[in-house]
Amino acid sequence: MRRVRPSARLLPGATAAAIAAAVSWSVHLAVPAVPLLTAAVALGILVGQVPALRPALDGGLRPGLRMAARRLLRIGIVLLGLELSLVDIAALGWLTIATTVAVVVVTFAGTIGLGRAMGLPGHQPLLVASGFSICGVSAIGAMGAAVRARHEEQAVPVALVTLCGTLAIAVLPVLWHPLGLSAIGFGHWVGAGVHDVGQVVATAQLAGTAALAVAVVVKLTRVLLLAPMVAITTAVERRRAADAAGPRPAIVPVFVVGVLAAVLLNTLVPLPEWLLTGAEFVQTALLAMALFALGAAIRFAELAVTGWRALVTGLTSWVLVAALAYGAVLLG
Repeated sequence: MRRVRPSARLLPGATAAAIAAAVSWSVHLAVPAVPLLTAAVALGILVGQVPALRPALDGGLRPGLRMAARRLLRIGIVLLGLELSLVDIAALGWLTIATTVAVVVVTFAGTIGLGRAMGLPGHQPLLVASGFSICGVSAIGAMGAAVRARHEEQAVPVALVTLCGTLAIAVLPVLWHPLGLSAIGFGHWVGAGVHDVGQVVATAQLAGTAALAVAVVVKLTRVLLLAPMVAITTAVERRRAADAAGPRPAIVPVFVVGVLAAVLLNTLVPLPEWLLTGAEFVQTALLAMALFALGAAIRFAELAVTGWRALVTGLTSWVLVAALAYGAVLLG
């Protein structure tokens, strides 16, 4: 019997993810208010709910989609590091940096505690906390890969962070003036309180280019925190695995080292604009493929058992991060 090469097994799913990324890109170009990566997750979620497509998703497409959700996601996150510069982050000032870090840490710890109190199973409290406090679906995938969470465990957190991040695009601009924020203050609030980078851009651009610039730098500061948060969490998981005599995660995941290396490279070396533009294009394409794959694994019918508890956890975490981010703006 002829053996199928591993690369051939990955091709159908990878191709499907690439087509979905192209469709999501088209949606974003047609409706710029819809972030590309949000469109990719939403498309994956919609595809996952079609009964006629499930045999293919769970069959021939499965290996390639799993590869996209893990390997391509990690590569995309490493390339995201090329958008970060320690110089730009330092320009925010120590108070803004300190409050941004505090918002991430408090939201992360608070959401984990709430998720456990609500009885969310497995790694779900950790994954929900990662998505809401750091950088949305990308953080969920990165943290899930680091702690070896099951693919199915990521379904609820992905759905929640996509829902709340999309709502933020509509809700936060409505609260802008009633909360008494300037345009720059609004950008700071959005950067510190909205989940995915694309959602931050879609929300903050309403207040002008200066607000958008502040929002992006604050948001990328949160993205940079993904590396130490994953490293610390992995160390904790290794200790637990050692106590339970189970398989240990890597001391520091390779992609975390890659992110830090990319940040340092962009900070210390004057990279040509064409290289940064090309890296951004590749990074966006890979993340769109990965987030479509994550979305396609979601089955709403299977979420019914813990759905309401997860929804309460996610909405509470969303309110918490928005409130803490608003307090950080007032302090700044």
